[in-house]
Amino acid sequence: MAFQLTEQFLEQIEQFIAQRDGNAIKELLHELHFADVAEILEELDSDEATYLINILESEITSEALMEVDEDVREKILERLSPKEIARELAEMDTDDAADVVSELDEHIQRKVIDKLEDEEHAAGIVELLKYDEDTAGGLMAKELVKVKDTWTTAGCVREMRRQAKNVTRVHSIYVVDKEGKLKGRLSLKDLLTAPERAHISDIYIPKVDFVNVHTEGEDVARIMQKYDLEAIPVVDDDGILVGRVTIDDIVDFIRDEAEKDYQMAAGISGDVEADDSIIKLTKARLPWLLIGVLGGLGAASIIEQFSGSMGDFFILLSFVPLIQATAGNVGVQSSAIVVQGLANDSLDGSIIKRLLKESLLGLVNGLAIAILALGVSHFIFKTPYVVSITIGLALIVVIIIAALIGTFIPIFLDKRGIDPAVATGPFITTSNDVFGILIYFLIAKLILGF
Repeated sequence: MAFQLTEQFLEQIEQFIAQRDGNAIKELLHELHFADVAEILEELDSDEATYLINILESEITSEALMEVDEDVREKILERLSPKEIARELAEMDTDDAADVVSELDEHIQRKVIDKLEDEEHAAGIVELLKYDEDTAGGLMAKELVKVKDTWTTAGCVREMRRQAKNVTRVHSIYVVDKEGKLKGRLSLKDLLTAPERAHISDIYIPKVDFVNVHTEGEDVARIMQKYDLEAIPVVDDDGILVGRVTIDDIVDFIRDEAEKDYQMAAGISGDVEADDSIIKLTKARLPWLLIGVLGGLGAASIIEQFSGSMGDFFILLSFVPLIQATAGNVGVQSSAIVVQGLANDSLDGSIIKRLLKESLLGLVNGLAIAILALGVSHFIFKTPYVVSITIGLALIVVIIIAALIGTFIPIFLDKRGIDPAVATGPFITTSNDVFGILIYFLIAKLILGF
């Protein structure tokens, strides 16, 4: 049965903490999964959570620390000594430990590393800190099982037993040469059925998918998705096996990237959360709001320039919201599909072909919307027939232009090395609002002659 954190259970824990009854807490929590402990930590205040971390076994608390929200973890780490933090890091895989260390102040990082008793573990953490967090090097863990191609199967099994003690999950067995360069992978079945004196070089599989330490996280995710991999080995520029990226790490990366893209599409720059300070949230939101204001002022100036010469065609102003909303929605739809295709590496064909397809799609959608708008404007708003035709024609052109803008801008940004997610949301909406209004009045002036 799944664990449910109730108010009564939480109050009991808080009472035991207040009484400093560590034994009672251990008895109460000893069968809980680390994810359940993490849930409890997030409900306690920082001092209570720190006490809980200190009295429970590090095998549980180290995992729980990786599950809690970053802000909660930061507050807990601030209350732990370098020695206490090192105790938690000792139970983590190097990739998780490096993530925790990267959140600490620089002067604390060195103290924590110095407190680690396992020098190899400490060196692995320091190595991972050198890589960008969004690359294979920043995502990988050093823990893996590797064997040399010159070993016999019997010697290989003995060495695997030794290495596996430090690996949480053995997804694959990698084969390297005497210099440590990745040669291939080893099937457990082939290993168990081969003669004891057979050499690994005779039974290993030379074909193996791998990535470089500098490979972008998005590319790692695409490769693992394409080939349905639970883990992928990582090599340096010399081809030496230095780590592996596992499925749990890439899922976390994909989730974080999706959250960033969602915020960008909503017009929020920077990685923020609902509990962040007003100042931080304002800095993230205000720039895009100002862009929206500028776009609105631009549209207003266009309307002002044409309004003086409209004469009897003031009814055109009633359809401005329709033009703006339609242009913005079409642009966001087109850009969202393109951004998704770029992220999944599923966008095929040339830019010209893509733009022609969007033009045709815009024409079909524009005709359908224009017919509806024409009927409403003529039969409900009683606008003159020529004005209704003008509104319908303007809608068709605006929709086609909006679709082209929504398609072209993300592709253009991607080719310039800029995250195409910034093209969606307020940016596309604002630009299409301005272009839509301008096109609307230019067509109206051309047809109606005001």
